[in-house]
Amino acid sequence: MGSIDCGVVQLSTVSRIQAIPYEFASSMNFRLTRFQVITAILLISGCSTLLHQDLLHQELFAQNRTLVQDEADGDAIRIATFNASLYGKQAGQVLARLRGGKNRQAIDLASIVQTVRPDILLVNEIDYDDESMAVDAFADEYLEISQNGLTALEYPYRYAIASNTGQPSMLDLDGNGKSAEANDAWGYGVYPGQYAMAVYSRFPMIESEIRTFQNYRWSQLPNALRPTFPGSGKSYYTDQVWERLRLSSKNHTDVPIRVGKKVVHLLASHPTPPVFDGADDHNGCRNHDEIRFWTDYLAGPSSTHLIDDDGKPGGLPDKALFVIAGDLNSDPESGDSRRSAIQTLLKNNKLRDSKPASIGASEATGTADSRATASFGKARQMRIDYVLPSRGLTLQDSGVFWPSRQDHNSHWVDATDHRMVWIEVELRP
Repeated sequence: MGSIDCGVVQLSTVSRIQAIPYEFASSMNFRLTRFQVITAILLISGCSTLLHQDLLHQELFAQNRTLVQDEADGDAIRIATFNASLYGKQAGQVLARLRGGKNRQAIDLASIVQTVRPDILLVNEIDYDDESMAVDAFADEYLEISQNGLTALEYPYRYAIASNTGQPSMLDLDGNGKSAEANDAWGYGVYPGQYAMAVYSRFPMIESEIRTFQNYRWSQLPNALRPTFPGSGKSYYTDQVWERLRLSSKNHTDVPIRVGKKVVHLLASHPTPPVFDGADDHNGCRNHDEIRFWTDYLAGPSSTHLIDDDGKPGGLPDKALFVIAGDLNSDPESGDSRRSAIQTLLKNNKLRDSKPASIGASEATGTADSRATASFGKARQMRIDYVLPSRGLTLQDSGVFWPSRQDHNSHWVDATDHRMVWIEVELRP
């Protein structure tokens, strides 16, 4: 390979992915090591804009071969989570924007999806309605239509997940004397179905075996973190509210998907942000326990305190293949959440955490090998979106779609404040 001088530092140019042998291109460790070195050198040396653009653009292809490869290899499948920020100020507004296939935000979101090309995609923050009209419109008028010269994607199997957001509780949850405001819904929302979730899949879902925990009460969770005011120790919620309050701000859903002869359980959720509260930290407590739910669920059938909406108790069957996915709104190293829940989940011996990094995150944070997946303004980049496969799945690859600002398609990520996170796994025979 050639070399380019950058001050006193001499860098070898990085070959584009087409020139890299497959055994190297498919090696996550190889790419991340090279990515760390290149990013660190560029940040320290202050190379020219031209060199910065060339090296990072080429490394983006080397790190994310989904950008140039249409489908996963052999028996491998890609699974992704993406907070799309497809919400409005009132019911029906998102659907109206999506109609006609001309919405710029949706076009950019679809371009990202068509670039990464996941076989199974969880979308956070897309409107729910009983007829799945918004979910279908995004697929029919954007994902299944070529965007920016990319190959269209077909998802014949779709599941719009019912959500607690905006659903009236008819209780005064925040103690302000009113019971019909957004803060009084089972999950915060100004209209029913705001900030909901949807699953798009190339493989059939076993609909009869889908489990939802939308109605599961927070107080049913053993050792639940009931919010209290510091000093007085008084509960933030009255006894009447606490006994009825639902744990999930949206839903906790187990979606079994048949891939060949195997079944993979997609475990989807979107816990409430651990902010927008006070010293009582009621949102922080809820976020913690929404994440902790999955730790209990992975414990298996013995978790009989977990009762789904059909009345069936227990967690995930032993030895089941699974992937936990979603915007969990908790960074294990920074931010306002009670981090113990996400830290415990990431250390669970039944799953793997690939800790994917991206060039865009490193540029935004000024640190090499940044694992951030969301950007909320200056110095507010955090890792809060996850795709965590079970150890029964062979992890082949993973990544975060966050290209360098020098990449000509980088403006796509401005469609949302989150980045798509994806994994590629192989189902063992």
